[in-house]
Amino acid sequence: MTETMRVRFAPSPTGFLHVGGARTAIYNDLLARGAGGVFILRIEDTDRERSDEAMTRQIREALAWLGVQWDEGPHLQSERLARHRERAEELLAAGRAYRAWETPGELEELRRAAEAAGEKSRYRESASPLVPEEVELRRAQAAPSVVRFRMPVERVEIDDMVRGLVDYPPDAMDDFVLLRSDGSPTYHLSVVVDDIDMGVTHVLRGEDHLPNTPKHIGLFRAFGAPAPRFGHLPLILGPDRKRLSKRTGATSVEEFRSQGILPQALYNFLALLGWNPGDEREVMSRDELIAAFTVERLNDSPAVFDVEKLSWMNAQYLSTLPLPEVLRHLEPFLEPAGLAGADRDRLAAAAELHRSRPRTLVELAESIAPYFQETIAWDPEACSKFVAQPRLSDDLEELARRYEAVDPFTKDRLEEVLRAQAEELGEKAGYLIHPLRMALTGLKAGPPVFDVVEVAGAGSATARLRRFAAFLRAAGAASAGT
Repeated sequence: MTETMRVRFAPSPTGFLHVGGARTAIYNDLLARGAGGVFILRIEDTDRERSDEAMTRQIREALAWLGVQWDEGPHLQSERLARHRERAEELLAAGRAYRAWETPGELEELRRAAEAAGEKSRYRESASPLVPEEVELRRAQAAPSVVRFRMPVERVEIDDMVRGLVDYPPDAMDDFVLLRSDGSPTYHLSVVVDDIDMGVTHVLRGEDHLPNTPKHIGLFRAFGAPAPRFGHLPLILGPDRKRLSKRTGATSVEEFRSQGILPQALYNFLALLGWNPGDEREVMSRDELIAAFTVERLNDSPAVFDVEKLSWMNAQYLSTLPLPEVLRHLEPFLEPAGLAGADRDRLAAAAELHRSRPRTLVELAESIAPYFQETIAWDPEACSKFVAQPRLSDDLEELARRYEAVDPFTKDRLEEVLRAQAEELGEKAGYLIHPLRMALTGLKAGPPVFDVVEVAGAGSATARLRRFAAFLRAAGAASAGT
């Protein structure tokens, strides 16, 4: 029988979900879905001083928003502390672990001595400065002690799914701590016990965990359990090719969400940040990514986070996603743009008209805001051409009067009316089209102008035409008086 693949994403709730962690979650999501496996979400919150319950909630929400779907969990590692201690006691009983009684000061002396000898400090039981009599005395006095794993002195080879063969010489690892002096388990013990109990078969995680892997393999062997297949993902770099940081831009999923990036776009972008489908495709749905994903195509070199590429990809999704999906994600950006009370049918029509141009949801909300504003501030410099045409204000008022009579108020009829008036005036249609756009939007360019008028509606369009005509008269009078 073929073993069911079981993967896990196990963040620590010490801050917002970083894009590096989000990418790791995405790769685990794609790996599990492509193999018909199981995705486990585990929150590693045993560091009580740095872990935050609000961050745990935020991580779950960020993953759900992003589109990462887990099958089991979220499991809180802090709820399994008794199980971790139990397994440490098993290793003690089997002689695979031992108690160590050195004080922090004595350990510091060992470290300094190793440095003075030009060696790396690695704790081994045989290197303890304590004589047996001192150990027995401290044991009798119930002095603080830790439990250390008796790391086998043997070469550890890792067939890494991303990096290929990685090996560590016999003297690379020390006897690391399993239980601290207060009885709390360390990360190394907790992660291995949980991976065993949850049946994890494959682990994709960041390269910062690579030095931990031989320690974990030693523990899996000591427990008599098969180790998962490991894969270690390289860093994500900023545009300066240094580790991605706030100095070079946004770093968390929440920051990109607040900037108006769609979850589908961020998922797609992060999936391609260190992996490629083997062809020229860039805009890919989650289902397409699942079908194409293989660990063999994961890169073992760092990827550079290109914000411009993300913005481009977001624009593709803004223009192609079903409109109801775009509107759902647009909702949080309406109130800041003054659109909280906007008629939803008109808002949908405006969004459909404008969504092919903006690169973010923030820009989309701003682009449709003029349809719902009482007044528009026209730029005198941008309107100087219109001010210089003396009869234009009268012609725009006449256009407003004709538009009031249009029924049905559709873009085809609106265009017919404008072109007929321009012909009567002996002018090209652009004579009225350009000031019409400026009157309604305050911009020189944008979507087809008759679509804009239709979406604005008869009342708003005619009122703005008249206000713009008054603005031109006032600007012309002011210019003549100077």
